[in-house]
Amino acid sequence: MSLAEIGATANGGVCRLALTDEEIAARRLLIDWAEALGLSVFTDDIGNLFFRLAGSDPEAAPVVTGSHIDTQPTGGKFDGAYGVVAGFEAVEAMLDAGAAPTRSVEVVAWVNEEGSRFSPGMMGSEAFTSRRPIAQILEVTDADGITTAAALEAVLAASPNLERREFGTPIAAFIEAHIEQGPVLERNGVPVGVVTGIQGSRRFRVEVNGEAGHAGTQPMAERRDALLAALRIVDALRATFAPDDAKFTVGLFDVTPNVPSVVPSRAYFSIDLRHPDQATLARLGDAIAAVCADHAAPCAARIKEIATSESLEFPEAIRATIAAAADTLDIPAIPILSLAGHDARQLHYHCPTGMIFTPCKDGVSHNEAESATPADLAAGTRVLAATLVKLATDV
Repeated sequence: MSLAEIGATANGGVCRLALTDEEIAARRLLIDWAEALGLSVFTDDIGNLFFRLAGSDPEAAPVVTGSHIDTQPTGGKFDGAYGVVAGFEAVEAMLDAGAAPTRSVEVVAWVNEEGSRFSPGMMGSEAFTSRRPIAQILEVTDADGITTAAALEAVLAASPNLERREFGTPIAAFIEAHIEQGPVLERNGVPVGVVTGIQGSRRFRVEVNGEAGHAGTQPMAERRDALLAALRIVDALRATFAPDDAKFTVGLFDVTPNVPSVVPSRAYFSIDLRHPDQATLARLGDAIAAVCADHAAPCAARIKEIATSESLEFPEAIRATIAAAADTLDIPAIPILSLAGHDARQLHYHCPTGMIFTPCKDGVSHNEAESATPADLAAGTRVLAATLVKLATDV
């Protein structure tokens, strides 16, 4: 709740976009919490924050937990933030209990998971794991033309004394706690989900170019209306994907010149396509260009794929460790597939990785009404703490 005060919206949500003044203030709060617990604080060249509880073997690769603190423009209090706060809570519980882990335990706040200001997201975890070149990340601009590099410079300057860490440093295991962002756990009355993996996604941008014309004088048959062509494409894509039960979203739509009396000359929109089966995802994504070409006339369409994430399955050993922790604590838990993307996706290619889900009310997320109960959040954090102790002790 304290973190949610930074960027709080009038409707009870949070607007804390990546690399903004609001995020700088939130980072300061995390650093204050870490210093109060006696944790060491590090950053890196993309601005990820690491908070370290030293283990008895400082040379051993650490066990890491965390998530992100940036939000959507109309986001909620728990998406991402829960995973970071749960990490702090788990470390504090370890300190209170006098636990003496062999491996160091670290809490991380990854930069720009959401991608709502600088797109695509996952910038912090992708830079750290070298899944995307840092040079490519730094040149991305927001809607106002500000580059990631310029915004990042201000963020790093706000905490100039933090020690810098190299990208790709060894990690023994990464565990991310997160609200489910779906209805499965709540509908089953189960407080904890052991995440089996993450469904894949492909993200595109489509630009449809036509010709501006006078709304009152240009004959309908002679118009090259980019908006109408874009709408035909979107409807055709929806029909194409429907038989395979794919998740298909057009969340961004921009029209030029966007005035009432001019036939639109340009329409620009996003495509977010997701499916748990990798072969189906590949087939559907590969069909997009042909669908656009078939329905764009008399306009022309250009398609660019900006991000691709394969479906993945987390290691059985990590899932078993999480499940055993829940069983020992007598906390009900079920296996569950993540239908949303998370930083854990990128860490999966760097180290053994897993996720712990907790319910959220009605499965609502990316929404100011996002809500979760203290009891469910505590149950997930207890399982997280037990998992971290196990992984940090069994070296």
